Amino acid sequence: MRAVNVFIKRVVDLLGSIIGGIIISPFLLIIALLIKLTSKGPVFFKQQRLGKDGKIFNILKFRTMVVNAENIGDGLFVKTGQDNRITKVGKFLRGTSLDELPQLWNVIAGDMSLVGPRPPVPYHPYRYDEYSDFQRKRFEMRPGMTGLTQVTVRNSVPWDERIRVDVKYVENFSIWLDIKILFKTVKKIFRKESIYSQSEDMSV
Repeated sequence: MRAVNVFIKRVVDLLGSIIGGIIISPFLLIIALLIKLTSKGPVFFKQQRLGKDGKIFNILKFRTMVVNAENIGDGLFVKTGQDNRITKVGKFLRGTSLDELPQLWNVIAGDMSLVGPRPPVPYHPYRYDEYSDFQRKRFEMRPGMTGLTQVTVRNSVPWDERIRVDVKYVENFSIWLDIKILFKTVKKIFRKESIYSQSEDMSV
């Protein structure tokens, strides 16, 4: 039954990302133009992430910070929305999670899923071989644009707690659970809440 659910999940990922991408393409173009017109640098931000089974891939996001931000100020960490590395357009995009939309391409390419554990950077919070056997279960499925952690605890708990939620998702995965997470994600986009904490970083 799980194998069937995984197959259906991939079909939903492909159809959802292709159809969704076509529908929102004018909106994506507007965002791209706003980024280009209001700050220097590329429209997209690329960063290496750990994917399924620890495979490294390049994640795509709309750029929300100044170029080379990870080597300025607090480096990888973004502790507040007032961080002066965040651009004016970027503040809105990060607050609504719209900066994640380019990851629809990652889904089409097969590196990601619409729903799954968020992919961390290869060196934080751990390197792949430093995760325990239990923690490594979070890498048994493709990482997602959104996930159980994002609609529950998000950044309010330390990384190890978030990993436990990710493992819970992997162990209890079903198409119905994915649907519920997607609906909760849409609700959160329109709900004003802080996405920052002392443990917030660019890998989220």
